[in-house]
Amino acid sequence: MLRPSSSSSSSSSSSSLQPGFRIPFKIGQPKKQIVPKTVERDFEREYGKLQQLEDQTKKLQKDMKKSTDADLAMSKSAVKISSDLLSNPLCEQEPGFLEMVTAFDTAMKRMDAFNQEKVNQIQKTVIEPLKKFSSVFPSLNMAVKRREQALQDYKRLQSKVEKYEEKERTGPVLAKLHQAREELRPVKEDFEAKNKQLLEEMPKFYSSRIDYFKPSFESLVRAQVVYYTEMHKIFGDLSAQIDQPGLSDEQRERENEAKLSELRALSIVADD
Repeated sequence: MLRPSSSSSSSSSSSSLQPGFRIPFKIGQPKKQIVPKTVERDFEREYGKLQQLEDQTKKLQKDMKKSTDADLAMSKSAVKISSDLLSNPLCEQEPGFLEMVTAFDTAMKRMDAFNQEKVNQIQKTVIEPLKKFSSVFPSLNMAVKRREQALQDYKRLQSKVEKYEEKERTGPVLAKLHQAREELRPVKEDFEAKNKQLLEEMPKFYSSRIDYFKPSFESLVRAQVVYYTEMHKIFGDLSAQIDQPGLSDEQRERENEAKLSELRALSIVADD
């Protein structure tokens, strides 16, 4: 708000002015509190919640995209590994090893296919709805900007009215005061309508987020359940085809160490 000048400063300023010099009409903040502080606090609180929601929605959409990209990269890499193994000359020489690698390649391709289905489902039911939800915020932010512009116009014209009200009630001043009040009326009504609409609809928009997002995350869980159920079957079948029955992980490790020791005993790999 504007602070009134002290009488001493006013007198010194006026004494330094030349006769006939006219101070330009200056519009500042109105003295009247046109928006109650409680209303302004409510507005800032509700809009702050929506700004936070916008940031969180964008971050979630970005994280979900990173997750699905990583999933696809993982299954594609697995298929590449199995394909490289199949082209290894060892497979041509060892029918038993070829059979194992072929089973492994088939499993990786099945995994990749189910993974692609999962990612497509997540894209359709989670990422796209997040993207559509985010697209609403620019319109919301524009409505807030229009409300702010209306508030500034309201303050400017209210200040103008107050300035004329403080002047001596001469004919020209009264005419200008009447004109200023006429200009103020529609601007005031416009601001109050915009403010009322936002205060009513922002909480509704915020509270609707649960009903909007809940189906998406239910779909996300279902997609993961279907995928990992299929992975259990795929790798269960693969294990049954290539595993040596009855061997524990410790026994397999000991066998590998024994074979590695045999390799190290060869003269071509012996230390000098």
